Amino acid sequence: MIIYHASGFKKRIRRLPIKIKQALIERLRLFAETPHHPLLDNHPLGGNWRGYRSINITGDWRVIYEPIGMDIARLMEVDTHHNLYGT
Repeated sequence: MIIYHASGFKKRIRRLPIKIKQALIERLRLFAETPHHPLLDNHPLGGNWRGYRSINITGDWRVIYEPIGMDIARLMEVDTHHNLYGT
């Protein structure tokens, strides 16, 4: 999997707590190697995020990405489940 960052994504990463950054790095490595690994809970989104997908970073933290072709992903957002989806 080839992974790109949307504009502003790296800036959002810099603001994350250190433990979340570390978990993000590990999960993105796993995502690059095995995009549908069960730990990631990779799933499609609906509503305002229709056409995008989400992967789990921790129990509460998520990354939303845009699939571009079969082996390319553009990382769009990283935040808590509540902040991203309002629930």
